[in-house]
Amino acid sequence: MKQSRLHPIHAQLGATFEAIAGWEIPAHYGDWRTEYQAVRTAVGLADLSPRGKVRVTGEDRVKWLQGIISNDILPLQPGQGRYSSFLTHKGKMITYFRCYLQTDAVWLEDVGEIGDHTFTALRKFLLYGTKAKMENCGESWGLLLVSGPNAARTVQAAFGVDCRDLLPLHFVAAQIGGQPALVIRTEETGEVDLELLLPSEGLLAAWNALMEAGAAFGIKPTGGQAREALRMEAGLPKAGPDLNEEIVPPEANLEGKAFSLNKGCYPGQEVVARMDTYGNVRRHLVGLLLHDATVPTRGAKLFSGDREVGWVSSATFSPHQNAVLAFGFPLRDFSAPDTALTVEIDGKKHDATVKALPLYRRA
Repeated sequence: MKQSRLHPIHAQLGATFEAIAGWEIPAHYGDWRTEYQAVRTAVGLADLSPRGKVRVTGEDRVKWLQGIISNDILPLQPGQGRYSSFLTHKGKMITYFRCYLQTDAVWLEDVGEIGDHTFTALRKFLLYGTKAKMENCGESWGLLLVSGPNAARTVQAAFGVDCRDLLPLHFVAAQIGGQPALVIRTEETGEVDLELLLPSEGLLAAWNALMEAGAAFGIKPTGGQAREALRMEAGLPKAGPDLNEEIVPPEANLEGKAFSLNKGCYPGQEVVARMDTYGNVRRHLVGLLLHDATVPTRGAKLFSGDREVGWVSSATFSPHQNAVLAFGFPLRDFSAPDTALTVEIDGKKHDATVKALPLYRRA
C-alpha cells in the first residue's frame, strides 16, 4: 500500500486511514463533520497527493493530446486549464482529468483517485516517432487542497501568493519552500478551492506553512469523508465511482465542460456527436435524497415500481440536507427532479427522490 510523504503527519493528527486505489488515505481526523464545517465556514487543508498526475512535454505535446482526448485544448493559453476525458471507441469514459497548459508542458490531474489509470491508458496511444514524452508524477509530485471562504487568505499568508482573482482552472507559478509549484483554482467542494502542485520533497514544508498561517483563519485538516460530502453536495462527479466505462460523457451532464463537438476526431467522438445530434442520451446523472438513514453502496439498483431503471454510483450523508445523498444514473424518463424512485439495499427497497444538482451553491 502506497503512502503520501505526509503519512506520519496525518497519523500524528489522529487520522483514521482508508485504502483507495492502492493508497492509504486519511478518511477523517476524529470527527469528519467538524472538518466538513471548517471547509463550509472557514478553511480546510487536504492531502490529494495520491491523485494521478501526468506531465507531458516535447514538441508535439499539445498536438498529440489534442488528437486523443475529448476536449479542445488548442485555445488554452499558459496559465489556463480545462476538463477533459479519454474515451473508448464506443464513447465510454476511461478516465476524467483536468489539463493545465504551461509554456513547456501540459499537466493532467485526475479528478478522483484512480491510481496510474490515466498514465497507463494514454501511454498506449503514444506512438513511436511522436515528439512527446509522458512522465508519471503520481509519487514524485504532491498535491494539497486548501478549501473554504478563507482559502485565498490562507495561501497568501503562507506563501505571499495572491489568488483572489484566479478564475476556475487558472493557475499561477510560485516558489514554495524553495520548490517550483503551481497554485491552481479548482472545483472540489463548492467553496473556493486552491490546489498546490509541487515536488513531493516540498510537501511537508508546504503543509506546515499552511497549518501555521491558517490557524488564524480556523484551518482544519480534512479527510476523505468530509470531502465526499462536500463534493457531492456541490454536484461534482469524479473518476472511478461515477465516471467510468459504464458512462458516456453526455450522461454525466458534462456538455460544454469535458468534451468538444467541434474540434475534430478523437476516440469516441462519433458516438458523442450522434448523441448530441439525435438527442438519444439514455440516462442522466442525478442527485437522490433518501428518506431514511441507510447509505446505499455503489451499484445499488434503482427502481420505479417493479422496473429496474438505473444504479447508484456514490452515496454519503449530507450535513447540508441532513439526509443521505446519492448520485445515480436512472434512465432519462426517470431523471426529472422530484421523481419518486426506490433504492434496493440488502434486498429491501428504500424510498428516494430525484433532485437536480448541485444541492449546494456558495453564497
